[in-house]
Amino acid sequence: MTKTSELAHLFRALKAPAAARALPKLAERAREEQWGYERFAEALLSTEVASRESHGDESRIKAARFPARKTLEEFDFTFQRSVKRQVVDHLGQLDFLHARENVVLLGPPGLGSHCTSSITR
Repeated sequence: MTKTSELAHLFRALKAPAAARALPKLAERAREEQWGYERFAEALLSTEVASRESHGDESRIKAARFPARKTLEEFDFTFQRSVKRQVVDHLGQLDFLHARENVVLLGPPGLGSHCTSSITR
C-alpha cells in the first residue's frame, strides 16, 4: 500500500474529507517552506475543522427550515427608520453572549414598525 493510498484510507476512516483534499497542496507547501511536523499537522487539521464548522452552520440553517435566509448586511435601514444601525451593528458582534447578558426586543408583531432594544443582566 502506497503512502498516498494509506493516507486516503486514514482520512476516510476519520471522516475527514477536507483534510484529504487539502493534503497534496499543504504537503508541497510544507516541504517548500520547511514547516515542522507540528505546523503541518496544525494546517491540515485547521482545514478540516473550518470545513466542519462551515458545513455545521449550513446544516443547522437548513434544518431550521427558514423560509428565506436573511443577514444583517441585507437589512434595509432606510425602510425601517426606527431601527438604529449602530444598535444592530453592536448586537451583531454578539458581545452580549460572552458577557452573559440578555437582549430584549420589544414591539408589536408584524413588520417591526417600532422596535427598541435593551441589554439587561
